[in-house]
Formats: sequence, C-alpha cells, structure tokens
Amino acid sequence: MDSEALRKFSALHPRPAGLTLHYGTAGFRSAAQQLDHVVFRMGLLAALRSKAVTATIGIMVTASHNPEDDNGVKLVDPLGEMLHPSWEEYATQLANAEEQELQKVITEICQKAAVNLHKDASVFIGRDTRPSSKKLSQSVIDGIQVLGGQYHDYGLVTTPQLHYMVCCQNTQGQYGKATLEGYYEKLSKAFMELIKQSHCSGELQRHLKIDCANGVGALKLSEMKPYFPQEVLIHIYNDGTKEKLNHLCGADFVKVHQKPPGGLDMKPNERCCSFDGDADRIVYYYQDTAGHFHLIDGDKIATLISIFLKELLAKVKQNFKMAVVQTAYANGNSTRYLQETLKVPVHCVKTGVKHLHHKAQEFDVGVYFEANGHGTVLFSKAAETKIRQLVKEEKDNEKREAAKMLENMIDLINQTVGDAVSDMLVIEAILALKGLSVQQWDALYTDLPNRLLKVQVADRRVIDTTDAERRALTPPGLQEKIDALVKKYKLSRAFVRPSGTEDVVRIYAEADTQENADALAHEVSLAVFHLAGGKGAPPQP
Repeated sequence: MDSEALRKFSALHPRPAGLTLHYGTAGFRSAAQQLDHVVFRMGLLAALRSKAVTATIGIMVTASHNPEDDNGVKLVDPLGEMLHPSWEEYATQLANAEEQELQKVITEICQKAAVNLHKDASVFIGRDTRPSSKKLSQSVIDGIQVLGGQYHDYGLVTTPQLHYMVCCQNTQGQYGKATLEGYYEKLSKAFMELIKQSHCSGELQRHLKIDCANGVGALKLSEMKPYFPQEVLIHIYNDGTKEKLNHLCGADFVKVHQKPPGGLDMKPNERCCSFDGDADRIVYYYQDTAGHFHLIDGDKIATLISIFLKELLAKVKQNFKMAVVQTAYANGNSTRYLQETLKVPVHCVKTGVKHLHHKAQEFDVGVYFEANGHGTVLFSKAAETKIRQLVKEEKDNEKREAAKMLENMIDLINQTVGDAVSDMLVIEAILALKGLSVQQWDALYTDLPNRLLKVQVADRRVIDTTDAERRALTPPGLQEKIDALVKKYKLSRAFVRPSGTEDVVRIYAEADTQENADALAHEVSLAVFHLAGGKGAPPQP
C-alpha cells in the first residue's frame, strides 16, 4: 500500500469533524456535501473487497428516492447482490475513521478479511442524475486508484443496471453481456418472445404512461425505446428536463401519499406507473371513471406474477417449490389471497431487501416484493437448468410452450435486484398474455385500509422486535398495549419498528375501514410516544 498516496488523497477528501455515518441496507445516505470523504473511502473499500473475492465489485452513487440535495453510495457484490453483512461493518469503520487512522483501519480490514493487497482489483462504477453525483464518482475513482485498482465507469445508469453488469462480468457473460446494449437486447428479446406467445385478441397497441421521477430511469427508457416492438407505446413523464428529482413524483411519493404524481395527466382507466429516482422500484395505478385513485403496489405486483408463474409451473409438471416472501408491511388481504385462493406458501421476513432476497433463494421459484414496489423473482440453478432443458427436449406441445414462457420470464427478470424497467416489462407481458385490464388486475382482491405513521423518539434503539418485526419485545408493556388496541377493531393488526436510518419509530395499522385503521394507528402512536420516549408534542389525530 502506497502510504504517501493514501495520505495525499485522503487530505483531498477530508472528513468533516464529528460526522458519524452508518452503512445500512441502502448503503450510506446523507446530504451530498457531507459525502465526499465517504465515497473516496468506499472506492478504497471496493478495491479491497475486489482483492478479497478476486472478482469485480460494483459501486453505485445514488440516494434513490431521497430529495435531490442528498446523495449516497452502495457497493454491489460479485453476483449483483448486496454487500456481504460482515463488510457493512468494515464500511462503517472506514467511513468514520480519523484521517491519521486510515492506514491502520485498512490494515485491520486486510487482516480480518484475509485481503492480499498484491492482487488485482476491478470495480464497476455507476451514478444517478443528481447534480452532485459526477463529482462524487470522481472521488470513488481516487479511492480505487490509490489501491492500484482498475475501474470501468458506466456513467449514468439505473441502480439495477449496475447490479446486472457486475453479475454479467463475474459469470463470464453467462448472465448476459456487461454493456447497456447487452441489457437492452436481452430484456427486449425475452419480452418480444413472450408477447409473441400471446393468443388473445386484447388491445393490439398497449399504451402505458410512466412517471420517471425526474431521474435516470427516463434517460435509460428513452435509450431502450428503439428496442421495443411497435405494439408497446410508452409515454415518459417527469423526464428530468424541467423539475427536480423525486419532487412530488416517483414511486415513493405515489405510495406514501396515495395519489398521482405531478406532471402526469391521468384520464379514466389509463394504465400508469411510477419508477423511483434510481429505477429500482415500481408501482402501478389508475383513476376510475368516478375519479377515484387506485394504487397497485408491490403486493399486487407479486400476486400477478405469482398467478402467472403458478399456472406455468403446473403445466410443466415438475415438482418445483414456489413461495412468496413478504415483510410485515404486506397488506393482510394480499397474504390471505396468496395463501387461501392461490394456495402459494407465504413467508414473512424482516424489512430490508437483503432479508427478502436471502429467503427467496431457498426455493426453486422465489417471488419477493416489498409493498413499496421493490422486488424480483429468483429461480434456482436446478430449476433454470431443467426449464431450459424442457424447451429443447420436451415432445408434448403444451409442456414445451409453458417451458418456453418460463425461459423467457427467466431472461426478462433481473434476478440480481428489484428493477423497475424489467418488472414493468414482466407486468406488461403478463397483462397482455392473460388479456387482463388494469382494473381486472386490481380487482383480484381489495386491500385492507391501512395507515403508516411515524413518531419521533429520543433513541430508536429502545424498541426491539421479534417475529419478523411483527411483535415488540421492548420497551416493557408496549406489545401488551398494542394487543389490547388491536382487539378493539375488526380484521385489524398493527406493529411498530425502529427506522434503520433516523430516530423515529414507524407504525403500521390496518383494519376493516379507513376510519378504524387511522384510529388504531393513532392510538398505537400515542402508546409509542408515552412508552418509548417520544420527542416534542404527542401525536395528534
């Protein structure tokens, strides 16, 4: 390690005094002007991780659905998955080290993780469209180069595209070509093959309005447009030319506020969807003829995909194990529909993509979506191999056709991470193949009315949970109080969990009516305020 270079470059990316940041599920997120030292040091860490696993590592500069003045950085592991948890700790240590301690911390990481500094390092870099992203990705490059690493800067890409490139590179092209053209070609080919198998005489031209949150998704969708068949007409809104990133638009805004984004004029019964700022989440919605807004969130997306996959799996007659993975935020009626009507096993895990992804890997076909619209489908190696074999060798026409559809689904889905572009194409293909309108999809089940609230507390760590965050262990008396409140309302449930990023406690409640869901959420928020050290004035109804 070149101590002189490390000292010189570290001085160019000084750490602001007293600033402590933690690497969480979303990597580091903060106000952009506080991040220069962090991204430089994550360049160092990416080079170390690459040397440790002798593979290419990804590093993405984005703060997803946060306001435009924020930014963030996260690392991508060799198969396009999220950074290994043990390295999240190293990331936090490195980001918070005093300048004069930097070399010592790097040496400690090398010892703990058995990193050979003489090995080569290779890092792929991507960034979103925030004004601060270009400069920050330059700081990442400084970090990589200090440790003698090679890098490829993809510039502006969606987060899922970077995950995809990393996976392609490390599977020696088995997963696909590690270029944007490779990504567009693979997805559009699988999509067109699927649509070709559609025998229904539904609408020939499929119009879809897409709110791109004034983010990178707009640029990448425009690049991809020439690859789409003429039957698919996508109309891009909030493309970043006029307004600020994520301002009054995007998947997070639509999900939280339960209303359409600004900048998109909706006519009755038109199919619309929203991406988030870095295009790894998607939600659909429409307005009915009476002017009511209908949100189709991650739970309903998972349900549509599950119906389709279950039918195909039944036709190929293999003993594949399929399951849906949800978090406690999944609407109770979606869980009921999946388990009771579709007869698909459902598993609940802690909030956070890494928990869902990990659980989904236990099945031949694992569907996972968070209610916020982040999700994908994972196919086991064995299932994928068998499906591809059936396409080549199966004599029975119906079985072979079903296997062919499954093969195209495998190629269309970005299995590395939730991907708004890929998920959108999956949904559009299924709706076309099944001849479903957006209203028919929405009518599969009716969401239970629900309410999300948050309460500011002095220290979020006073709340500890169990049973996939559905029950509170501490503070004493809180869960008993919640249980008593839940008993007052029909079809109700409620849970509380500490935020992963700030000193707030998040509250979720659902019940038979919106009035009851709101009342239950408010009563639970008061219990949290009084028992868990609320700050400021008590919550108002």
